[in-house]
This record gives sequence, structure tokens and C-alpha cells, in this order.
Amino acid sequence: MLPRDPNDDRDVILEIKAGAGGDESALFAGDLLRMYLRYAEKHGWKTEIIDATESDLGGYKDISMAVKSKGIPEPGKSPYARLKFEGGVHRVQRVPETESQGRIHTSAAGVMVLPEAEEVDVEINMNDLRIDVFRSSGPGGQSVNTTDSAVRITHVPTGIVVSCQNEKSQLQNRESALRILRARMLLAAQEAAQEAASAERKSQVRTVDRSERIRTYNFPENRISDHRVNFKSNNLDAVLNGELDPMIQALLDADKASKLAATS
Repeated sequence: MLPRDPNDDRDVILEIKAGAGGDESALFAGDLLRMYLRYAEKHGWKTEIIDATESDLGGYKDISMAVKSKGIPEPGKSPYARLKFEGGVHRVQRVPETESQGRIHTSAAGVMVLPEAEEVDVEINMNDLRIDVFRSSGPGGQSVNTTDSAVRITHVPTGIVVSCQNEKSQLQNRESALRILRARMLLAAQEAAQEAASAERKSQVRTVDRSERIRTYNFPENRISDHRVNFKSNNLDAVLNGELDPMIQALLDADKASKLAATS
């Protein structure tokens, strides 16, 4: 009997950040957001945009979204249980809208999957926080409003920094930032505990390293490839429309096989 992932009943906070590649990378981050929104819709989950910074062409420089199940999910069916292997660098190959010569470009966006933390999970000492306020800015840097409503919270002991500017109210932005901070601190604490675990466990943890390139979205060939499990499929259009389950199941099966091999 394999031990259950302690986060498998949790909701998630998804963070998507455009990488190097300017406008094209930000547009791809928007494509990933829509993919996860459609996937959540297919599973009957609720979604909430916590914070977003739009780019000039309608993409996103970064975006944070909560994904919540309605009621108590069946085992293995929670947002975290299904989405936990989405974290990492997602690479896109296509002809950008801004490309006049028809050349294929490669750019990327990063995804972080954070287990949604309850207040009882993570105790935050307010004395450990540095809270800065500033004016929020929209696409192109123009000011969204004339008050210092945007909030940046730094957790001094860990160096974790969270900014939120989505709401018009400083108080609401502060609550959103604290919510993301709790989720990041919970994940950091769990990863520290995993680092202290056995060598076999560490090797499994490495397979879900957030910094590695995990997947390539090849538009000219309508192909999606997940490099961790050698999954390939020529239905990129369907995947971007939320048809993620075959790929997610391949990742879950590989993780289970890896854990079984480590215990035998």
C-alpha cells in the first residue's frame, strides 16, 4: 500500500509567469490560463483570479488563480491531485502574431502549483513581514488608479515575496497576497521535509522539479510532448481546450510506478 500524498485532498493556487520571449511568452501564458480554466470547467471546479498583470497584446506577464472543488472531492479527484504535476517550464513553438517573416519562434512560460493552505496549516508571525504599498499599473505601465492600493509582502525569514494589485482595495490585495504567501510557505515547508527524506524519495521529488522543461507545445505540427513520461499526442488543439486527462493520467501512472519501484 503506497502512502497517500498529504495534499491530495486540497484545492490549489496556480501561478503562471511569462518567461523570456516578451509579448509571445505573455500570449502563451494566456493560452495556458485558458487551458486550465477549461480543464477546471470540465471537472466542475470553481476558479478565481487572485492577481493578474496583463501584457500589451492581451496576454499575461503573470497570473495567480485559485482552483477549488465544489464540496468534498472523491479520492484522487481534487484539483491538487489532478494538477500537481503541471508545475515546471512549458515551452511553445509557433509563428508569433508579431512575426512578419513566418518564422517559428520558441518561448516559454513557468507554472507553479501550490496546495491551497488554510490558516491553521501555516502560522505567519506578522512581525516577520515587510509590507510595502504602491500604485498598481496596467498594460504598458499606466497607473490603474491614483491610490497606493497594490501590496508587496516580503516574508523576511524565508525571503519569499508576493505582490498583488488586482483589487482596487489595499486591504483586499493584502488578503490575496497573504493567501498566496501561505500556500508558498506550506509548499516550501513540505519540500524541506522531503529533502530530509530518503535518497529514493529525493529521486522521485526531482521528477517534478519546477525549474525543468516539462512539456513542449508544437503548433505547426499540432503536437504536445511531455518530456518526463515520453507522452506525445497530435491533438494540441484539444489539449488547449482543456482535454488534459490522458496526459495527466500518464503522469500519475508513472509516479505510482516510480513509488512502487522505490518500495520494492
